Amino acid sequence: MIVMKFGGTSVKDSGAVARLISIVGKKPLQKTIVVVSALAGVTDTLTHMAKLASVGKSEEAIGLSAGLEARHLVMAEELLAGSTALLSETSNIVIQHFAKLNELIRVISVLGELSDMSMAKILSYGELLSSSIIFRAMLQSGLKCAFADARNIIVTDSCYLKGEPQIEAIRNRVQELMKKEFNVNDVVITQGFISATADGTVTTLGRGGSDYTAALIGMAADATEIQIWTDVDGVHTTDPRKVDKTRSIPVMSFSEAAELSFFGAKVLHPSTIQPAVEKNIPVRVLNSMHPDRQGTFILRDDEVRENGVRAISFKENITVINVFSMKMLNAFGFLTRLFEVFGKYGTSVDLISTSEVNVSLTVDSESNLDEIIAELSKFAVVSVSRNKSQVSVVGKNLKETTGLAKRIFGAISDYNITMISQGASDINISFVVNKGDLAEVIGSLHKEFFE
Repeated sequence: MIVMKFGGTSVKDSGAVARLISIVGKKPLQKTIVVVSALAGVTDTLTHMAKLASVGKSEEAIGLSAGLEARHLVMAEELLAGSTALLSETSNIVIQHFAKLNELIRVISVLGELSDMSMAKILSYGELLSSSIIFRAMLQSGLKCAFADARNIIVTDSCYLKGEPQIEAIRNRVQELMKKEFNVNDVVITQGFISATADGTVTTLGRGGSDYTAALIGMAADATEIQIWTDVDGVHTTDPRKVDKTRSIPVMSFSEAAELSFFGAKVLHPSTIQPAVEKNIPVRVLNSMHPDRQGTFILRDDEVRENGVRAISFKENITVINVFSMKMLNAFGFLTRLFEVFGKYGTSVDLISTSEVNVSLTVDSESNLDEIIAELSKFAVVSVSRNKSQVSVVGKNLKETTGLAKRIFGAISDYNITMISQGASDINISFVVNKGDLAEVIGSLHKEFFE
């Protein structure tokens, strides 16, 4: 059994959906769970609609809703022209979904309040709409296919916009789904990103969570492979939007992929890898626009033997926090006290670099930053540098690669580096540069290692 996830650009229009159906139909004869995202751009529009409603601009939000409704109805007409019954059924479902969505928008506008619970419910319509259309297009194509509501499968806690998966409950529900549907069907289609609490209240897995859905289902189903279908040829040596001459990486390890996703690579959601690692399920990243291309195969660490630099990733809009205190010198517990402040406000730290009296660290969110600085300032001198960029050189056995530091920092010697950190995992070397230098730094490093 395999899991195939198709992202927003892979379901952006009727042509993309037709390719999806062709890909699913041509796979080897094995049971498949297909996970789909909302159509490209829909989640952003739904978010904007919710925010408009919360400040009383319900009519503007309803106008955007009408545009989305028309887009989905046109897609249904283009995909289901060969079946009047399926087209009528699908159109009615789309209209009903938008009626409920518009009602929720009006309620939010009247209340003047947008709770996380309401936002999660609004966002869920994106995947419910896309999957409803794609399911019936699959039926029309002749696939033996069943529809599953992810809200009945992916169980989380009550953190509505970034739910914590309840693994045992998910495992039980996925196993029940397979027993029920795979007796008569070859394919089950469900939604990425959306989930629910045990009592059925809608939640989400957080932005980009469709990958996570696929990995959770793969783990629960003991899948032989998880496929992530996107709009690029696998994981690249760096972001093709920054450098022209990138190339896909045929094979990489779980650890390398995890580091890349955590440190800014857009192809995989950072949470995707862990469920696959736990069950040793290979992950394949493929291009739905060019399904014949090789893509990237992500395997267990000991199955990948190539050492050295494999890729360069980056994060933009990073904030660097410098904490200085003479009390650090020969003191116990200072770092514990420091990180307790970040833990209190639920803020993750990416990089850290320490000396006897100074700690530098990076965060990629300014949420609660003022409160964090205020608490740190009670026992240290704090300075903040905003609008920085973080660059990570990722590979295997980097510490054992002779001359690597010379090559890295020689390639970018013309640029100011404000912080350097090497991970204990020996998988990455990261540093911080000025935002305006990012493109040239990435280009120089890519030329040094890959061109």
